Amino acid sequence: MASNTVAAQQQPVAVLNKYLCFMLGNKRFAANILRIKEIMEHMEVTTIPMMPEFLCGVTNLRGSVVPVIDLGKRLGMDAVSIGRRTCIVIMEVTVHGTSIDVGIMVDAVNQVADIAPDEIESAPSFGGNISTEFIEGMGKVGDIFVVLLNIDRLLSLDDLALLRDAGKMATETDTQAAVECEQPQEVQS
Repeated sequence: MASNTVAAQQQPVAVLNKYLCFMLGNKRFAANILRIKEIMEHMEVTTIPMMPEFLCGVTNLRGSVVPVIDLGKRLGMDAVSIGRRTCIVIMEVTVHGTSIDVGIMVDAVNQVADIAPDEIESAPSFGGNISTEFIEGMGKVGDIFVVLLNIDRLLSLDDLALLRDAGKMATETDTQAAVECEQPQEVQS
């Protein structure tokens, strides 16, 4: 976490106020742009058995196994509806000093918006169906409010351990499949 603080202190103020805005169903959300590593078109993911419902599976990102979660399910909403605008946003999540790249599946990415600190209000403690533990605040983009997510609170230490295990399982499965493909096959007559 300290490295993020140092990195944030070295960034120009204009960058610190930039948020990636995206949709889940008909609701608008945003995450600080400094946490975003990449935005990818939706792709098939390898499912891993016995994982939490919100974990879609893992994907291979340039040789690295990256777990992918359905942000809708994680927030207690409807699952992301796969369509032509569905994206996987690769984010760096840090929990108690442990960082991991995680793919966050969303319905659509809209824009990068500047949200000044004075345009951010505290998360409401009533009314929504999303736990306030996941919410950093409410930001105003034009005349529209967006929910600013606290990315680091989306996952617990137990979740991180499961995601790391999922990545290891996927790597072992891929390695085993590669070995099996290399084995000479007996030809039966």
